[in-house]
Amino acid sequence: MSSDLFQPPVRLGRRTTTKLKAAACGLALVAGVSMPMALGSSAVASPAPAAALSGMATPSNGVQAGSPAAKAANAAAAAKKVPAGASKTQGIVTLAVTHQYQETGYWCGPAATAMALSARITPPSQAHLAADLGTTANGTDWIGQVTRELNAHLGGGWYETKEMPNDPPTQAQRDLLWYDIVFDIDRNYPIVANIVAPASNHPPGYPNYTIYHYFTVIGYDSNDSTVLIADSAGFGPATYWLTFNQLATLIPPKGYSA
Repeated sequence: MSSDLFQPPVRLGRRTTTKLKAAACGLALVAGVSMPMALGSSAVASPAPAAALSGMATPSNGVQAGSPAAKAANAAAAAKKVPAGASKTQGIVTLAVTHQYQETGYWCGPAATAMALSARITPPSQAHLAADLGTTANGTDWIGQVTRELNAHLGGGWYETKEMPNDPPTQAQRDLLWYDIVFDIDRNYPIVANIVAPASNHPPGYPNYTIYHYFTVIGYDSNDSTVLIADSAGFGPATYWLTFNQLATLIPPKGYSA
């Protein structure tokens, strides 16, 4: 599925059982304003086996998205200090990546992919990645294209496409997402997520429109169930913390590469 800058809504531009682990972009506006836009799409991924998730405590979904409690938790997460580079302390792991702002309004997919690759290699240019991803002015159609590109540059098949078609996500989808975040970040593999952010559920600094986007998850804090985001959009901070619960509500009905 693709999006267009002048079509509502706006869009900005997983791991398999062998590892026991568990779209499209451009910043588009819902209001027909000339801003960057993104898109997204979905498919279906097989869940990790139950054994893979055993012992992994998933952050509880104690608050409803958009509720006063959720907004307070999201604000507290956004106010957290962002560590510089890679760090590992009790319950907190963050990765060192080279941040990139997207070079066009619809290259959030290439930018998020480049940032994920930068944790392990010197990534190709956004233009190179955009060509390989098939990114157009309508964005990058599907998170599976990002998965393919990550594996092509890193070799092997570490990354898999994980779909989250249910909104709100099921408990199994939440469990798999948290498992993937911890598993991947612990092994120096950032995650690329395709999100849909309505005006009522925005990351820090986002404008008052529905945004379709790709961004990169580069850390987690299990002490307060937050995740560290590297964002190419430039709406707010380059990197910031989100609650896991908010991330889990932003991805549906799209997916992520982990």
